[in-house]
Amino acid sequence: MNQGTINFILQQMTGCLNNSQMIRLQNTLNESLKLAENRSTERSSAELLEAFLAVKRLEGRSDKTLALYRYNIGMILHISEKNACVMTTDDIRNCLAQYQEEHGVNKATLDNVRRNLSSFFRWLEDENYIFKSPLRRIHKIKTTVSVRDTYADEDLEKLRDDCKELRNLAIIDMLNSTGIRVGELVNLDIADIDFEERECVVLGKGDKERIVYFDARTKLHLKKYLSTRTDKNPALFVSIRNPHKRLLAGGVEIMLKKMGEQCEVHHVHPHKFRRTMATTAIDKGMPIEQVQRLLGHEKIDTTLHYAMVKQSNVKSAHRKYIG
Repeated sequence: MNQGTINFILQQMTGCLNNSQMIRLQNTLNESLKLAENRSTERSSAELLEAFLAVKRLEGRSDKTLALYRYNIGMILHISEKNACVMTTDDIRNCLAQYQEEHGVNKATLDNVRRNLSSFFRWLEDENYIFKSPLRRIHKIKTTVSVRDTYADEDLEKLRDDCKELRNLAIIDMLNSTGIRVGELVNLDIADIDFEERECVVLGKGDKERIVYFDARTKLHLKKYLSTRTDKNPALFVSIRNPHKRLLAGGVEIMLKKMGEQCEVHHVHPHKFRRTMATTAIDKGMPIEQVQRLLGHEKIDTTLHYAMVKQSNVKSAHRKYIG
């Protein structure tokens, strides 16, 4: 609530209340405004951001998500230099425009910043630090939806043929057959693998467990790789050299990028295996709800975004059903 809101309320009540009642209403509103302003500025923007992050941490947000919240929200607060509780919609718009101009970010990135800010100011509203979130009138930023590519069968064979290490071959097959995230892959332990059922339990986003499945080829290559291991590390995938530490997500990304450059396969990245698996499953007739379960998505819209139906199948279906 601000002085403009108070004036609007008083104007609307004119004629409904007598003079003494109007004076009492005005005094009450002014006292409420003063209390709200005192509370809104008693904590700095930095303190409010830390409190918000603590809440999100308790809600189970990942360290990566928390880091994005901290960076995106902190950056806008820094640009504004105002206390978060007194920022207006115009302030937010100006900050977003300034950030886009200075950093040259695309619309998708800018919309991610907007979403993070919306979550922060919604929390301020829920905690009664502000009367109304200034993000309510800032709508989703329209972005161009591009068709993200998947691996062709030939590309996968090139990558497999280029593998000099059994570990790398097992990683490629594991990513391709399960569709798990690279973070889920590197957190797997040997004990998590059920070779008899060809399945394993992974810990996904929000610390939610789910079962994923791998094919016979992956089972074979995993067993061969593990038979060469002499270390005591419980991790499923470890570094090639001593002291054979658990492989990190960055290590997998670097390894795959180098392999792609060597065998001339473009844009080799762990997440591309995830899109490939989802697309292949849907093209072969797997119900979208089952693909959603395998990928660990809360919303089916996310699954549809990952799994792009092949154009060749669209063409065949058109000829079959339309003409």
